[in-house]
Amino acid sequence: MCGIAGFLGAVGPNPDLEVLARRMADCLLHRGPDDGGSWADGEVGIGFGHRRLSIIDLSAAGRQPMLSANGRYVLTYNGEIYNAPELRRECEAAGIAFRGTSDTEVLVETIARHRLRPTLERLIGMFAFALWDRELRELTLVRDRLGIKPLYWGRFGKAFLFASELSALKRHPDFSGEIDRDALSSFLRFNYVPAPQSIYRGVHKLRPGHLLTVRQDAEPQIEAWWSLAEAREKGVSAPFVGSEDEAISALEALIGDAVGKRMIADVPLGAFLSGGVDSSTVTALMQANSSRPVRSFSIGFAEDSYNEAVHAKAVASHLGTKHTELYVTSEEARAIIPKLPALYDEPFADASQIPTFLVSRMTREHVTVALSGDGGDEVFGGYNRYLQAPDVLSRTALVPDALARGAAAMISAVPPNRLSRVMGPLPKIGAIPMLGEKLHKIASILGKSPQQAYCALVSNWPEPGALVLGGQETVDAIWNEVAGDLSGFGARMQFADTLTYLPDDILTKVDRASMAVSLEARVPLLDHRVVEFAWSLPQNLKIRDREGKWILRQVLDRYVPRTLIERPKMGFGVPIDSWLRGPLRDWADDLLSESRLRRQGFLDPTPIRTRWREHLSGKRNWQYSLWSVLMFNAWMDA
Repeated sequence: MCGIAGFLGAVGPNPDLEVLARRMADCLLHRGPDDGGSWADGEVGIGFGHRRLSIIDLSAAGRQPMLSANGRYVLTYNGEIYNAPELRRECEAAGIAFRGTSDTEVLVETIARHRLRPTLERLIGMFAFALWDRELRELTLVRDRLGIKPLYWGRFGKAFLFASELSALKRHPDFSGEIDRDALSSFLRFNYVPAPQSIYRGVHKLRPGHLLTVRQDAEPQIEAWWSLAEAREKGVSAPFVGSEDEAISALEALIGDAVGKRMIADVPLGAFLSGGVDSSTVTALMQANSSRPVRSFSIGFAEDSYNEAVHAKAVASHLGTKHTELYVTSEEARAIIPKLPALYDEPFADASQIPTFLVSRMTREHVTVALSGDGGDEVFGGYNRYLQAPDVLSRTALVPDALARGAAAMISAVPPNRLSRVMGPLPKIGAIPMLGEKLHKIASILGKSPQQAYCALVSNWPEPGALVLGGQETVDAIWNEVAGDLSGFGARMQFADTLTYLPDDILTKVDRASMAVSLEARVPLLDHRVVEFAWSLPQNLKIRDREGKWILRQVLDRYVPRTLIERPKMGFGVPIDSWLRGPLRDWADDLLSESRLRRQGFLDPTPIRTRWREHLSGKRNWQYSLWSVLMFNAWMDA
């Protein structure tokens, strides 16, 4: 795992291209503390920088940037190619002599042998890389299929820049950082800046499964080399035709192979274990692939409603892993907050960023690589909205819109805490955590189309374009045109989440938190073979009897008793709502003050101040929407 940076074209007053490339890459020291390198060609004005976290081949033979043996290609690469051993054997059979054992060398030599596109189609892994073709004088940027690894790019005058993180771009003398108010509007809706936007105007995220080619002074050309839509279409046209038991066994074998490939490393390795379905499945299959106890790690909190450590410990005990857990106090968790703006490098407001960093930091004290269960919810239908929203829409489909909107208005008029108190005595319903907030969420989709309902479910500020002064959200076809041809609202939400929420929130969170402590996180449930197989399955193998991830649960049942897993779904979070009313109040008061907001000139203070007062009074829990404003202002300060 590494950090990459570079440029093509004008470099302002700095004539030493290698020094500049090295300076850019050195901003990414946390991503690669073990080694660094740079390469430049002054004739064409190109420079590559690299920071290395050594995982495979710890020797100097794995150093980057790396040239192919024939001298045509130069590669700077971030990621892991899990089928590198097979590709290496093929290259060796063709007469290629390798200098070392790194997957970097396998990647560049496979490209030299087969060219880029045929190589990409064969790769199993996570990666973001830049490739310079010295013969064609062409630069290509590539991002993996699901967007596990990040890659930013931008053009400033005649200079084309790229990097794993924004901070490296800022080291280039031609960079200029104007905040993109449209991107800020999107951030306030989603709690993250969605691709292809970044917080800076003129800087873009390369979308998952895409590649970009550029020649000096030419406009970049972007195209998809892998498409989730095509994977879904292939699954629909050629669905899995076996029995349920055969489907379960096929999935078990696929995930088992994905896990096994991700256990190859020349450094200590372990697993994040929360005790939920996804991480327990990954850990169980790791243990099945190992002749000795694997290392597993979990983090616990004193607040019972946020603590999964006890469940993780029970699963670890059953599987026989060598388990490590760390209980942190609220004070220790809050101490991370000042580090968040620098850690995430652009505004990011998923509050589970805090425990994700804490478990990464603790894990890094013992291992260098950790397998994660991320992706299971999107791939196998695990989020509550996949279960509840289609049911609500189908039950209210025949209700006149005016009546539905009236019911929504009545529910929304009652504060959530009061709804929870009133509904509390009811059997089953009254025990639902944050019942009032969830009823308000249901009210937000009544009388709406599927597209409007999905947008309401994933929004923190319903009209962020009005909140941002001079901002306007961009309309993205993902929400309607592409997802609109899927049968079933639940499947449409899964598809949209996999394209947006998964790479831009979940995977961004894990990448930045783990890389901040130089820990490599691997995500076997996002092996593209697993994802493609999942889209070949009927939806009732993923969601059944109001339960998500049905088929994944059947796989896990072969390793862990259901009694250790069955419990209401918990978010991996911290009690931001009560912290804002208590120990974080002074900090938040300052960042949300009307004078500050007016002085900055980005946000309309009126709705923000209204929500802040309602939150402090306990009338509403506005933790998520307020956290997005707080993280933006804290990022501005940093």
